[in-house]
Amino acid sequence: MSTKNKIALVTGGSRGLGKNMAIALAKKGIDVVITYNSNKEAADNVVAEIQSLGRNAFALQLDTSNLQQFDEFIKTLTSLLKEKTGNDHFDFLINNAGTALYAPVTDVTEAQMDAIYNIHYKGVFFLTQKALPFLNDGGGIVNVSSGLTRITMPGSSVYGSLKAAIETLTRYFAKELGTRKIRANVIAPGAIETDFGGGRVRDNKEINDQIAGFTALGRVGLPDDIGGVVAFLCTDEAYWINGQRIEVSGGQML
Repeated sequence: MSTKNKIALVTGGSRGLGKNMAIALAKKGIDVVITYNSNKEAADNVVAEIQSLGRNAFALQLDTSNLQQFDEFIKTLTSLLKEKTGNDHFDFLINNAGTALYAPVTDVTEAQMDAIYNIHYKGVFFLTQKALPFLNDGGGIVNVSSGLTRITMPGSSVYGSLKAAIETLTRYFAKELGTRKIRANVIAPGAIETDFGGGRVRDNKEINDQIAGFTALGRVGLPDDIGGVVAFLCTDEAYWINGQRIEVSGGQML
């Protein structure tokens, strides 16, 4: 990494949307650090792909639902940045890591709710808090929500509610970090063909056809539809976009 290059941290960057975001950021000339939960090989493959684009990339292990890891992670991250760039700061934080929970209200357990809360809200909040001393003034935060905050689909009560909380939190980030010229926005992908939630949107033809049927552009989303939007939000052209929820769904349920 050169000291003049902008650097982004993408959580959950080894697969799915996070992988696409990381590659799209690299195509914008931004160096990337990705985190992975367990699949080091997949993360290393993403790093190699980014390096083939002429950008620098690194992968670090992090379970974003385990807050006990955060202090050590930040120490590892900043040491790496200091070693590679001479500076322990970075420019963009993309809070992407997450898992699905599909369960009707009558069946949700406290353990399920705690697990989703930790990864989708508490983890996002405290990882951001701990990263802020090392986020450059003038940088940016992009959080990841879901079309399910606007479109109510049975079975997603906990997931959708916590993503709605992230949308509100993002506005608070934007307001409180404005004095540092740090922008905070949230993207809300519609249903996307990935391995998320066991790949149900990708692999279940009935679900796929149903979603395509109520999407104005006539198909289910693909990872390539999302990464470029995140990368754009990390450019100077997007500087005046702040505190916004941007739905990226092809016009689902309009």
